[in-house]
Amino acid sequence: MAGNDLGSLLGGLLGGGSGAGQSGGNVLGSLLGALMGGQGGGGGTGSNPLGGLLDMLTRSGLTDQAQSWVGTGDNQAVSGAQIADALPDETLQRVAAEAGVSPEQAADEIARSLPQAVDKLTPDGSLPQGGSLEDIIRQQRL
Repeated sequence: MAGNDLGSLLGGLLGGGSGAGQSGGNVLGSLLGALMGGQGGGGGTGSNPLGGLLDMLTRSGLTDQAQSWVGTGDNQAVSGAQIADALPDETLQRVAAEAGVSPEQAADEIARSLPQAVDKLTPDGSLPQGGSLEDIIRQQRL
C-alpha cells in the first residue's frame, strides 16, 4: 500500500528506522496515502497530496503554522487537537486504524511529525513542483 511505502520514506526523512521517526513516518504515510486516495480533498495535487494537506490546514485556521513549516524560519508548533479539528474525521479514523493507534494518538503523532516533515520537504521555502511525493522524499534524503 502507498501509505506503508510513504511511511518508510517519511520515517527515514524524519530521522531513522526506529523510534519516533519511524512511528511518525508511518502515521504521516497513512495520512498522505489516505489523501492520495481521494479522501480529505487532496484537490488537484495529483500524486503529491502535500499541497492539499497544507490547504486543508490553512482553511482550518492554521495558516501561520503551515507557512512557517514551508518557509525558511522557525517551525511553529501545532497541537494534536488542532490537527484533529483540521482533518476530516473519516480520514483521521482511517489513519489511526492503519497505524494501530487511537485517533487522538494519531493526531498527536501528526502534530509532532508534520512540521519537521514539511520543513524537510520544502528546503527552498516553497512546495516542490512535479514528480510524485515519493520522488520528492527520495530527492530530499540525498
